[in-house]
Amino acid sequence: MLLIVETEDDVGLTTDGLTKRYGDRIAVDDLTMEVPARRVTGFVGPNGAGKTTTIRMLLGLVRPTAGSAQILGHPLAEPAAYLRRVGSLVDGPAFYPHLTGRDNLRVLGRLAGRTSRIERVLDVTGLSRRAGDPVAAYSLGMRQRLAIAAALLPSPDLVILDEPANGLDPSGIREIRRLLRDLADDGTTVLVSSHQLAELEQVCDHVVLLHEGRLRFQGALTDLLLRHHARVLARPEDPAQLDALARIAGDDGWQLQVDQGVLAGDSPRRSPAELNRLAHAHGITLAELSSRPPTLEEIFFVLTQGGAER
Repeated sequence: MLLIVETEDDVGLTTDGLTKRYGDRIAVDDLTMEVPARRVTGFVGPNGAGKTTTIRMLLGLVRPTAGSAQILGHPLAEPAAYLRRVGSLVDGPAFYPHLTGRDNLRVLGRLAGRTSRIERVLDVTGLSRRAGDPVAAYSLGMRQRLAIAAALLPSPDLVILDEPANGLDPSGIREIRRLLRDLADDGTTVLVSSHQLAELEQVCDHVVLLHEGRLRFQGALTDLLLRHHARVLARPEDPAQLDALARIAGDDGWQLQVDQGVLAGDSPRRSPAELNRLAHAHGITLAELSSRPPTLEEIFFVLTQGGAER
């Protein structure tokens, strides 16, 4: 039997009972999570779930009410030991508008003692051609790219990005997705929060889902997708039989609803062929029958309306 032992090198950061209260309001409630090293972890949850507060605690911008964390092997209480190895984007980009993009990076690089990578990070974020323009002339998407470039200046071991796709067009979002994947493939640990769930699904290895400050799920994205039922679509040849098919399927335990002329819903560990046989037994011929895995967005809505999964 092969025994696989997880080491500290396999973990980018962990939290243990991390909690933040503002008066009577609990923003983050007893959060214990693990972010694998050299992977892209999607940090997801509705607005107000506690994602940004958690990120701000991890970066030393907010003091936790309770709990602890280890970042790159160092305690949260010792930020000098790890912050120089962390690149981050949180609370939106802030730059000198009268300076060029390149000069803004020079200012930041000098403060951090890191100026050698300026041209490299401009290139990987697609800003090289506009690096000589003043930031005042940048679109929101370009400012977002510049903020990501700034996060990459120190050649970090850990990158934490809060909504990096804000303001980006579809082409820019694809480029950010490719960049995140390249970072992880090169050995960087990436924690990224976003409401662009379809995009996260294409790039993440691991998912941490928060709702109302509490952990709802953490684990491999593939495991999360496999835990949830496939989505089934069924359409009878005769539209007049749609309601009858819905009733018959419901009596047989299928969780399907009428939606724009088709039956749609979950397939709880059952084959669509079973639904086809059921319809045929009741004299209903299906013109369409398909099955697909659930999307991260669909699972997100299930988990934020129900109980936690660990």
